[in-house]
Amino acid sequence: MAEPPYRRVIIKLSGEALVGPGDFGIHQPTLERIATDVVAARGSGVAIGIVIGGGNIFRGVTVSKSGIPRATGDMMGMLATVMNGLALESALEKAGASARVMSALAMPGVCDLYERRRALRLLDQGHVLVFAGGIGNPFFTTDTTAVLRAAEIGADAVFKATDVDGVYSADPKQDGSAQRFDHLTHGEAIARNLKVMDITAFALARENHMPIIVFSVRQSGAISAVLRGEGRFTVVRE
Repeated sequence: MAEPPYRRVIIKLSGEALVGPGDFGIHQPTLERIATDVVAARGSGVAIGIVIGGGNIFRGVTVSKSGIPRATGDMMGMLATVMNGLALESALEKAGASARVMSALAMPGVCDLYERRRALRLLDQGHVLVFAGGIGNPFFTTDTTAVLRAAEIGADAVFKATDVDGVYSADPKQDGSAQRFDHLTHGEAIARNLKVMDITAFALARENHMPIIVFSVRQSGAISAVLRGEGRFTVVRE
């Protein structure tokens, strides 16, 4: 069997990816499908960490517009990522993986506190790690968290799981003329102000020479396919 092209990766999974056909919350069949895909990918020998978002439950940016301070709203959003992380941990274990949630926020009795050396040991032991709680501070997105955790654990790339098959010049669901890119540099993504990830995440990835692969997670087997270099995706790298 050929060696997998990646040794260790971070998958950035948005909370919205767990909604499925609904508008809010967690769609259990979608959650279990994604978990099954992750376990299959782990079976190929790739160490996997997942940074989970919380937008399917709560978005701090949205509620800050209604009067709640942004810092407070972001902290509430971090709690939503822990809820999603626990649900994903359960689904991964049901699918046959050994999984562990590590939060940037101390939550004894709920999940482990993130600590880099412990995370590395758990990855080496074969656990799938689910990183929740963002970076533990407001004003930073889970996109930035994904790149930060990838740099910390020595990942080969960040895989951004979305609902479209790559990076476009505009939202292809709203603009039929949107241009799709197969390859971009971090600098080009920043200069074009592409919304697939925030500027801080792209800048941190550029500084750490971290490739970002953007793909759709809507189909079964998508994670394993993109790890093999198959299917449609966009590669952002210098």
